[in-house]
Amino acid sequence: MAEHHSASDGSKHKASANAGNSMLGNSRASAVSGGGGGKGGLSGGLTQPAGWQSLLSFTILFLAWLAGFSSRLFAVIRFESIIHEFDPWFNYRSTHYLTSNGFYEFLNWFDERAWYPLGRIVGGTVYPGLMVTAGLIHYVLNLLHMTVHIRDVCVFLAPVFSGLTAISTFLLTRELWNQGAGLLAACFIAIVPGYISRSVAGSFDNEGIAIFALQFTYYLWVKSIKTGSVFWTIGCCLAYFYMVSAWGGYVFIINLIPLHVFVLLLMQRFSRRVYIAYSTFYIVGLVLSMQIPFVGFQPIRTSEHMAAAGVFVLLQAYAFLQYLRDRLTRQERQALFYMGVGSAGLVVFLTVIYLSCIGCIAPWSGRFYSLWDTGYAKIHIPIIASVSEHQPTTWVSFFFDLHILVCTFPAGLWFCIKNINDERVFVALYAISAVYFAGVMVRLMLTLTPVVCMLSAIAFSSVFEITWAYLHEARARPPDDSSLIWRQSATLATSMTRPVRCVSTCLIRRRLRRAWAPTSRA
Repeated sequence: MAEHHSASDGSKHKASANAGNSMLGNSRASAVSGGGGGKGGLSGGLTQPAGWQSLLSFTILFLAWLAGFSSRLFAVIRFESIIHEFDPWFNYRSTHYLTSNGFYEFLNWFDERAWYPLGRIVGGTVYPGLMVTAGLIHYVLNLLHMTVHIRDVCVFLAPVFSGLTAISTFLLTRELWNQGAGLLAACFIAIVPGYISRSVAGSFDNEGIAIFALQFTYYLWVKSIKTGSVFWTIGCCLAYFYMVSAWGGYVFIINLIPLHVFVLLLMQRFSRRVYIAYSTFYIVGLVLSMQIPFVGFQPIRTSEHMAAAGVFVLLQAYAFLQYLRDRLTRQERQALFYMGVGSAGLVVFLTVIYLSCIGCIAPWSGRFYSLWDTGYAKIHIPIIASVSEHQPTTWVSFFFDLHILVCTFPAGLWFCIKNINDERVFVALYAISAVYFAGVMVRLMLTLTPVVCMLSAIAFSSVFEITWAYLHEARARPPDDSSLIWRQSATLATSMTRPVRCVSTCLIRRRLRRAWAPTSRA
């Protein structure tokens, strides 16, 4: 397979060089004949393979965005532009108040009509990212003198963000595999039912923008791991801050990224890139996430965030031991390494237990306990178990929400594990954890859908590449090799019974004669 890739890459380089030489010759000829320079530059750009590839990628992404947007407009076409369901209606009321009175008034707004007769302090009890996003779009449109009611912005926000989700999925899959797989992933996630069900027009809820923030954060994290650049890591922190402001599912990110770093340490894949990426992400992301009023000091006082802190401390100890390796003998290095890493992990574990016992760190909430014990909520918190979204997922839901991608998803995971590297370790952990959580709770099928689209796209892309390379090799084979195929066909025909043997031999020879006719003429 590697030989096929190298051969195809070499042919691509030769083809691009020939195309560049021919384009250079054409431009010289046009210059001699007095041809126009502007038109020649445009046509010359389109004759380049990279130019056609970029144009094709842009066209496919645009069509994926259009298909995703159109497939979510059924409620608007069937009825009218209206907000439906209870939570989207409350989000719409909050967004309307934000656009009418300003952001600071929104943060201090006491809504006496919510949770009647108690009322509700809205600014400190919601994730404001959804309202701020819709309000900012409304402000920009009015600034451009495009008069749009805030209700229409709220109705069409999720369909518009489905296109952004397709683009972020394309970017992430391209970093993990190649551009072809990224385009397939963008097309899959634009029309997969598991994502459409939470992002239709009129469903103005947090999940409509959260999946885009989730995928974009993962893309920037993979970029940070591959480059070790602080620039990409700061971008990842900003995307994580947007995710924290949009949805409570940000806990999935702040546990998956530390798990990725921890597994890289266990696989002895520690590098300076990993150290820079995670150290910057944890510190800056922690400070930014605490700026959301509803989150506050939870990142340093709840059990859901302690894994990230423990991996951060362990990473510092590991980096310090790596620094000492060059200054000690081999026996001293091994003893110090195992003793240092073990003691650091033990100290972090005991510290978390002690702080939990004295009340400085809050224990796991009931919703998170129900992820590990499916019967916990039914016994202790019946109101959580009464919600249909919190029930375990049936097999029928997987096939209804993911369709054929259920079958191709394991193949893509196998391709990633077969050709493993730092970023593919991340997508493997993402897939395994998402499959488990989606099986525990119906609602978390939403977090499984993006990685299923990505891995299915990788499976389809890999199969297409292998098939194309095989066909190209068979086509380029010299005519002398046809004798081997004739011998194989004769052996196969001899093993059959006499009546079938004559007919099959004639059919096989006729098909081979047709297949090798163009090659023999050439």
